[in-house]
Amino acid sequence: MANMKSNWLALSLVLIFAVSFAPSSAWAANRDIVQLQTQVDQLQQAMTQMKQSFDERMGVMKNLLEQNTDAANKVTAAIEGLQTSLNKQQQDRAAQVEQISGQIQALNDTMDELKVRLAKLSKQFEDMQAAQQSLAAAQSQTQQQAQAMAAAPPPDVLYNNALRDYNGANNDLATKEFDDYIKFYPDTDLAGNAYFYLAEMEYKAGDYPKAIANYDLVLQNFPSGTKAASAQLKKGFALIEIGKQADGVQELKRVMQRYPKSTEAAQARDRLRKVAPAPRSR
Repeated sequence: MANMKSNWLALSLVLIFAVSFAPSSAWAANRDIVQLQTQVDQLQQAMTQMKQSFDERMGVMKNLLEQNTDAANKVTAAIEGLQTSLNKQQQDRAAQVEQISGQIQALNDTMDELKVRLAKLSKQFEDMQAAQQSLAAAQSQTQQQAQAMAAAPPPDVLYNNALRDYNGANNDLATKEFDDYIKFYPDTDLAGNAYFYLAEMEYKAGDYPKAIANYDLVLQNFPSGTKAASAQLKKGFALIEIGKQADGVQELKRVMQRYPKSTEAAQARDRLRKVAPAPRSR
C-alpha cells in the first residue's frame, strides 16, 4: 500500500511539470504528450500489475490467515479435548482414590473384627487348655486316689485300727489313721466320727482352735450323725476355754434344746452352772 501511494505522487508531479514547462511548438507538444501518454499507460499497467500482485498476495495472506485460524481452532479444540480428558481422568482418579480409601477402611474394619474374633478364639483356646489341664489333673488325682484306695485297708479295718490306737492313747498313729479314713472314705457315716476323734485329740492337747474347726466339720457335714451332740457340747467347752464364754454358753444351750434328754444335755447343764452360777436368794 505504501508503494502505491508513492507511485501516484510521482505521476502527479510529472503531469504538473509537463503542463508548466511544455514547449510552445506544437510538434514538441505532441511529442511530449505522446511520451506522457505512454508513461501514463505504462504507469497504469504497472499499477494494474501491482494491484493484481497485491490482490494475489492478499489472497495468499487470506488463505494463510484462514489456514492459521483453522489450525488455531484445531489446536484450541485439541487443547479443550485434552483438558476435558484430563479433567475426566482426574475425576476418575479421585473416584478411584475414594473407592480405594473405602476398600482400605473396609479392610481395616475387617481386620479389627478379625482381631476381636482372634482374641475370643485365643481366650477360648486358653480356657480349653486350662480345662484340659484341670481335667488331666482331676484324672490324675482320681487315679491316685483310686490307687491309694486300692492300696488302703477296707474302711471298717482302717476305722477300727484308728479307734483302737485312739483308745490306747497312741495319738500320732490314730491321727494318721483317722486322716487316711477321711481321705479314702469321706462320704461314709464314720467319717463324721473320724473328724470328732481328731477334734478330741486336739482338745486334749490344748489346741482348741483346731478342735473347734473339726467339731464344726462334724456339725456341718454330719448333723444327724452319732457324734453331733458330743461335737456341739465339746465345741461349747472349747469356746469357753479360749475366752469366748458367750459363744460357748450359746452352744451349750443349743445342746440342751436339741438333745434335752441326752447325756450331753446333762453335761451342758452342769457346765453352765459352773460358768454362770444362779444368784443366791436373800
